Amino acid sequence: MRPTLILGGTTEASRLAQAMADAGRPAILSYAGRVASPRAQPVAVRSGGFGGAEGLAAFLRDNGIGQVIDATHPFAARISRNAVVACAMAGVPLCAFERPPWVAGPQDDWTHVPDPEGAASALDGPGRRVFLAIGRQHLAAFAPLAQHRFLTRLVDAPAPDFPLRNAEVVVARGPFRPEDDLALMRAHGTELLVAKNAGGAGAEAKILAARTLGIPVIMIDRPELPDRPVRGTVAGIMDWLHARLGV
Repeated sequence: MRPTLILGGTTEASRLAQAMADAGRPAILSYAGRVASPRAQPVAVRSGGFGGAEGLAAFLRDNGIGQVIDATHPFAARISRNAVVACAMAGVPLCAFERPPWVAGPQDDWTHVPDPEGAASALDGPGRRVFLAIGRQHLAAFAPLAQHRFLTRLVDAPAPDFPLRNAEVVVARGPFRPEDDLALMRAHGTELLVAKNAGGAGAEAKILAARTLGIPVIMIDRPELPDRPVRGTVAGIMDWLHARLGV
C-alpha cells in the first residue's frame, strides 16, 4: 500500500495521523517546521518546506506517495495552493481536511476584514486592551499600533526580534477551554479580540469567551483557495481513502 502524505500542523492532522495508524495505513505527516517542539506522532514525520510546487511534486514521485491529505491550517494558503499544483503535476489525488469556519451568532459583534493588514487598519484609533489571537507570523503588521496594550498567545517563547513592544505574551499550546480563555481575557481586561477564522473546536474558546463577555471581534476571513475535494471530519477523510483504495 502506497503511503499517504498528510500536510499537517493542525489538531485535525494529528487526529488523522492517529486514525491512520490505528487502521494500519502507512502515512507521512509533514510539518512546515515553524513550531520548535511539535507533538509526538504515531506515523512517520518530516519537517520543513518542499521548495514550492515543483519540489512537492518531486517529493511525491520520489517517495511513491499514493495520495495527499491537506490538513494544514485554513490560513496556510501557500502550501494549499502548491499542493493543488503539485498533485496535478505528479498525478496524485488530493483531498483537503478542512474544518468549517465559525459563524457569528445574533449576540456577536464581528467586523470582517480580508487579511491581517486589514485588521491592523481597523485598530487605528484610541488605545485599547486587545487580545491578538493570530499566531506569530503576522504580528509585525500591528507593531506601529503602540497605543494598544496587546495580549498574544504563542506555542513557542517569543524570539528576540518579537515585533510588539507593548505586549503580554502567554506561551501555551491548544486546544483551549472556554473557561480558561474567559479567565485569561478577564485578567487582561481585554476590550477587543482579533482572530483568524480558523474554525474548529480546538481554537474556538476565545470566540466563546468574547461572546460571553460581550467583546467585539475583528475577524480575519479565510483566503480563497483553488477548488479541491474537501472533507470536514476524520471519518470523512477515512471514507475518501476507503473509496479510493478499496481497503
